[in-house]
Amino acid sequence: MATKTVGQIIKEMPTGVFTTLEKTNPIGALQARKQSNGTVSLFWRYSIGAKSERVSIGVYDVDAPPRSLQPTAKGFSVLAAIHAAQALAQVHHANRAIGGRPALIAAKVEAIHKAAKAEAEAAEEAEAAKLQASTYTLKNLLNHYCDHLESLSRRSHGDARSIFKLHVYEAWPKIAALPANKVTGEQVADMMRGVVENGKGRTANKLRSYIRAAYQTALAARSKASIPLHFKPYRVTSNPGADTVPDESENKADKNPLSTDEMRLYWQTIKPMPGFIGAVLRLHLLTGGQRIEQLVKLKTSDVNSDSITLYDSKGRPGKSPRPHTVPLIPLAAAALFECKLQGTYAISTDIDGFKKDGTETHKGDTHLAATTLSKWAVEAVKGMTIDSGSQGIPNFKTKRIRSGVETLLASARISKEMRGRLQSHGISGVQDRHYDGHEYMDDKRQALMTLIKLLDGPGKTNVIAFKTG
Repeated sequence: MATKTVGQIIKEMPTGVFTTLEKTNPIGALQARKQSNGTVSLFWRYSIGAKSERVSIGVYDVDAPPRSLQPTAKGFSVLAAIHAAQALAQVHHANRAIGGRPALIAAKVEAIHKAAKAEAEAAEEAEAAKLQASTYTLKNLLNHYCDHLESLSRRSHGDARSIFKLHVYEAWPKIAALPANKVTGEQVADMMRGVVENGKGRTANKLRSYIRAAYQTALAARSKASIPLHFKPYRVTSNPGADTVPDESENKADKNPLSTDEMRLYWQTIKPMPGFIGAVLRLHLLTGGQRIEQLVKLKTSDVNSDSITLYDSKGRPGKSPRPHTVPLIPLAAAALFECKLQGTYAISTDIDGFKKDGTETHKGDTHLAATTLSKWAVEAVKGMTIDSGSQGIPNFKTKRIRSGVETLLASARISKEMRGRLQSHGISGVQDRHYDGHEYMDDKRQALMTLIKLLDGPGKTNVIAFKTG
């Protein structure tokens, strides 16, 4: 009986049954399966262990050249199908040590998954980088630093905001928009140079100092729990502000203290002033020229019969304001009494009544503005009438009162340490910060008594009258 050809086998095989057509080298066999519509599908079948698999090759093309090894547009010849099945068999056989075709398929799937994961991670990193570049900019870092200063009750936050606005955001918008961790020391130096060229060397040094402090805060956020978490995403690893050099010649103090005669003239001007304004100006001078920003925030709860307690916010970032107790000599206590303490704040212009929006106001709800006190002092000096032999107080500024008090006390041999304790500055060192809890009230009171004696001492000028209107 003659052996049937593969073509005859395909033609005669029943529908829906897998039929082996020929063994493949080195493993497996070529199989076919006729569908109900007459289409014949070709497979390579192989076994590995107890498992077997059929791998689809394609559709049988009855019209394909019998000896063709490549598929036609319609499908495969038998020889082309055998050729394709043998290629699959050889790859499987060559990799049987690692699990053959199933292991290769699994590895391919894993590689696809890894590639997809890597692509997703790359897209995520690109998006994060985009967010980093647009969100964690130099401008936002500096703004966050100013907010941090304000949260610590540092009065310098206003100065920093003004300097950043004028000399960074407006002058260098492209640098301000850069990611903060990409800004260089050279760029900071360029910003400083622009300020210097405008004749503001001192401001250039302050700009450097504030930028340096902002970056130092971001650096410390990685290890210091007291610094807000929002500084960490800036990913700052270096401090460009620290890579610049300040102009030391511009760091000279500009106190220009009032002279002894000017101090006496100022005292004789405000001494007889009636009402709330006179009382506030006398309180400021007779407590030793305390920082106005701190004095106006005096709370009624921090007033005692013989002393007041202020809160010094100057000092190390992150530290709470330090209590600073100042004794009240009789004239200072009288001035404070004239302020008619009521409500939260001792020095307040609030009056009982209603605001324009209909809400109630109470005395002491808000404190007097520091700028208002300064304005009153300047107006008092401008309004004085003096004898023809005096030039008054040229270039008067309220900051000259504070330095004038210290200079006057120094002339009376009040020690530098005691002057510092009275005005709450120059107190440093481990011993002072952690161990020395003595408030030196008697010494400070004695210094203030010396001050009033010096103010009432003989002077070269005499105040004739004060113009109240």
